Amino acid sequence: MNMDVVEAVKLALRTLGANRLRAFLTMIGISIGIGAVIALLAIGSGVQQYINDQFTSSGTNLLGIVPGRIQRGPGGGQNTFAPSSFLTMGDYRAVVAGTSNVEAHAADFTSVGNFAYESRTSQVQVSGVTPSFSRVRNWRAISGRFVEEADNNSRARVVVLGQTVVNDLFPEEDPLGKQVKINGLPFRVIGVMESKGSSFLGDQDAIAFVPLSTAQERLFQRQAQARTGERVLSTIYLQATSDAARPQIEATARDILRERHRLGPDDADDFSIISQTELLNTFGAVTSVLTLFLGAIAAISLLVGGIGIMNIMLVSVTERTREIGLRKAIGATPAAILGQFLIEAIVLSFIGGVFGIVLGVGIAFGVTRFVDFSAIVQPGAIILAVGFSVAVGLFFGIYPARRASKLNPIDALRFE
Repeated sequence: MNMDVVEAVKLALRTLGANRLRAFLTMIGISIGIGAVIALLAIGSGVQQYINDQFTSSGTNLLGIVPGRIQRGPGGGQNTFAPSSFLTMGDYRAVVAGTSNVEAHAADFTSVGNFAYESRTSQVQVSGVTPSFSRVRNWRAISGRFVEEADNNSRARVVVLGQTVVNDLFPEEDPLGKQVKINGLPFRVIGVMESKGSSFLGDQDAIAFVPLSTAQERLFQRQAQARTGERVLSTIYLQATSDAARPQIEATARDILRERHRLGPDDADDFSIISQTELLNTFGAVTSVLTLFLGAIAAISLLVGGIGIMNIMLVSVTERTREIGLRKAIGATPAAILGQFLIEAIVLSFIGGVFGIVLGVGIAFGVTRFVDFSAIVQPGAIILAVGFSVAVGLFFGIYPARRASKLNPIDALRFE
């Protein structure tokens, strides 16, 4: 039986070789379909890994507290932040003092600053931060130093620049020790941050850091002052000692803030507590669905390729009617004829699948050369794609093969 299969495969290859152009054009559909499925799944897996790395770089046990609450958009649309309140330094101190199992904490106030050095300018995000921000967000200075407690205590006009700001203002010189102006005020550059690159949130290097007290009391005095006179914050960060301690810290922080903001039992929170784990799960679910959706769209081309296989096999049956009649006349069974044409369809789709693998892998890695993430070609995706291509050949080859096997040998021999 194995020898029969081998002979059938050899015969199928000879038959396809006799009509190379037609076979090649038929395989293109399968190759494009397989290539598109593999490329999209590989790129989707790369995006998922990239998002995972972005969030886990700060640890999955990090909590961020921001002013305002999450509400649904009109008609149940996208979640948005509705800033109906603010966070203050008093809130920060109370949360830090009232929660346990907090390994590290930090706070920031963020706005936009206009930078100027000689004739060059740049407008980027400016974050006033506590010294522990660098540790909590896992973001280091690669030259110079980060903001220190002495800077915060003295409201020092010092700044740590992101790589984009350095490229804009100091394209050919070392910025350390230089004096830049932020919103017209002079600041001394004390450090340069490591590059974080671009993400789905934008250019992470288009940022600069100053002491929190400097941002609140010198640089953004009006913006950073609440109606009560307290200094406000953009974010409070709490890093749990472990991921297991995160729910308890979140519950305690919520109780403290609700009490400080005088919220009743029926009042909604006027702040939001966001965990890295929740964000990671949300984005992971979205990218998974998107990847499957794109893969399903790409699979449509496999259907088109399958129809092409059925067409070429029907043409082949018509062209080889006399051959089929002759084979039946000398003893070939309908099962043997059926098997031969099925094998031809499967071989055709298998070869197309192999070319599709090469095409898909090439597209995936070719595309990711121009972006900040790497494609991940998983063996399971290749096995699935090839298996699907063979299944397509089998499915769409059944009808032509059955038609060939049912031909009457006498009528087939008379066919012109």
